[in-house]
Amino acid sequence: MAQGSGDQRALGIADPEESSPNMIVYRKIEDIITKMQDDKTGGVPIRTVKSFLSKIPSVVTGTDIVQWLMKNLSIEDPVEAIHLGSLIAAQGYVFPISDHVLTMKDDGTFYRFQAPYFWPSNCWEPENTDYAIYLCKRTMQNKARLELADYEAENLARLQRAFARKWEFIFMQAEAQVKIDRKKDKTERKILDSQERAFWDVHRPVPGCVNTTEMDIRKCRRLKNPQKVKKSVYGVTEESQSQSPVHIPSQPIRKTTKEDVRKQITFLNAQIDRHCLKMSKVAESLIAYTEQYVEYDPLITPAEPSNPWISDDTALWDIEMSKEPSQQRVKRWGFSFDEILKDQVGRDQFLRFLESEFSSENLRFWLAVQDLKKQPLQDVAKRVEEIWQEFLAPGAPSAINLDSHSYEITSQNVKDGGRYTFEDAQEHIYKLMKSDSYARFLRSNAYQDLLLAKKKPESEQGRRTSLEKFTRSVGKSLAGKRLTGLMQSS
Repeated sequence: MAQGSGDQRALGIADPEESSPNMIVYRKIEDIITKMQDDKTGGVPIRTVKSFLSKIPSVVTGTDIVQWLMKNLSIEDPVEAIHLGSLIAAQGYVFPISDHVLTMKDDGTFYRFQAPYFWPSNCWEPENTDYAIYLCKRTMQNKARLELADYEAENLARLQRAFARKWEFIFMQAEAQVKIDRKKDKTERKILDSQERAFWDVHRPVPGCVNTTEMDIRKCRRLKNPQKVKKSVYGVTEESQSQSPVHIPSQPIRKTTKEDVRKQITFLNAQIDRHCLKMSKVAESLIAYTEQYVEYDPLITPAEPSNPWISDDTALWDIEMSKEPSQQRVKRWGFSFDEILKDQVGRDQFLRFLESEFSSENLRFWLAVQDLKKQPLQDVAKRVEEIWQEFLAPGAPSAINLDSHSYEITSQNVKDGGRYTFEDAQEHIYKLMKSDSYARFLRSNAYQDLLLAKKKPESEQGRRTSLEKFTRSVGKSLAGKRLTGLMQSS
């Protein structure tokens, strides 16, 4: 394996076994795990622990693992052994059965070894559909120990919206897997459930935890071009790096074969296709945004009555500051919810609409939270209490509708109030107004009338301007003729 990997790196070919920059680490960890599970060479004792009403099969304690690492790897400091054990656990080779925290503890905490099928060295990256099937299966098993955590329930809801068209197919797959699992032995099923859960703890970690499966782009570049290293701040140049024994292959480099070239072409074609797909989406989005906002750029589309950026006339700014918005300004409110929130007049019109629907407290709460972020520090605590009493406290005069999760988080934040105490509640209300009230506002008669009302005066103004020009020109000609007659008579 050492010779093959060296040859592949020298040729710049993507070998499936060496495509990950963490593969060397994986192989070393797997050697340790294999020896740790080998009973013939003095591995860690794996046993079944009896609890009050059930049995916990195939577990080891954190103390056993730490002692084995110190004994077999000649580690003198227990802290170093715990650190090494935590690195192994972070990669998913060993996992605790009581929580989702992939660390090693030198105590009686029970751990279980991961099945080789789920080892990271297999290099199969799970897709979101696999994760959706797993979460669906968890909800079907209806066991207290397999209930979804809050972040998992949120991920399931997000995936259900993303895969709405094929959610029935995903649900059928999860249902089929549950039927197969129920035919297995209870002890075996318990072990497999914990191993599958640990696999997703690595690939879809708890929010705030580091995803160890992500690859460092710098490592990827060094892996594909080991002879081409740029000069660093420590004075390591290309010449000195190329002469380093670390980068000299231990075996003679073999000649490139047709199979090697074919693999390289396949790999490069895959990279090109993926890159083009992403760039096309970015380009389409950029073109659509540019076409939508091009008439609102005064440096590209001439502004009326004049562009204040290239002239001394500030009439355009005065029109934008007025409370009577132009047709162009009203039309812009329909681009996105953020556009109407940025415009003071737009917010006033939206607030009137919400008042007609008896839901104006949502926008008033959102604006109060925005204003809270700008308050001086000495006034923050007082303002937090005022917002809580007005919108969220029991019996509040302008109570808003929050889900239980956001309300619980906000209730805890109020105890130690700050500028971002209501961040979760504000985000929930923002999404609620964007998906519900804003869509109805655009369809409402109030917005449509406002949009049409701005078209009529402008057209009338254009006709009135033309009439004034014609009258002025006729008046000038008559005055000129009269002046000429007077001069001739004199």
